[in-house]
Amino acid sequence: MGRLRDSWGRYRDRRMGTKYPDSGVTSLPGWQVKAALLALNGTGVPFHVRVAFGGEKADLVAEWKIVLPGDSDFANGAPVERSMRARMRLSAAGREVHVLDQVREVGLVGDPPRPGLSRRWSRGPRVTRARYWSYEKGPDGRRHKVVLFDARDMRDPLRNTVLGAGWTWRGVRRL
Repeated sequence: MGRLRDSWGRYRDRRMGTKYPDSGVTSLPGWQVKAALLALNGTGVPFHVRVAFGGEKADLVAEWKIVLPGDSDFANGAPVERSMRARMRLSAAGREVHVLDQVREVGLVGDPPRPGLSRRWSRGPRVTRARYWSYEKGPDGRRHKVVLFDARDMRDPLRNTVLGAGWTWRGVRRL
């Protein structure tokens, strides 16, 4: 029974995106982990980390907003504003950071663009696998793939900071 429980735990950890720090890494206190995550703001990352407001049920929130060109299957080909949010709660007892990822897409209409009626929303560990790209003509006249949005650009710096502090990065479905 114990081996079955262990394999279920490993499966759940892999599915939720849980990562553990390397052995031998000294765990930092919670206030230093929080300070390290807030210090990511000045490093040229495409997102912003802030202290959570009272009703957000988190300690820190990382946000990234981008406007993507029109997509044929959503918002009738209009541009789409995509916002990705990672709500993080620090659990000092277990030396873990619980993370809930959320993605919201809103179709833009009019000139100047404003939010329309087309909307999509999702949450959980699977939303961090999103990647959007387009093809543009390069200086050599050939088409080149240009990545517009890659969720790893937000998730990886956050996760690496937490793991470097000796804490566990645990994906959750609700905070």
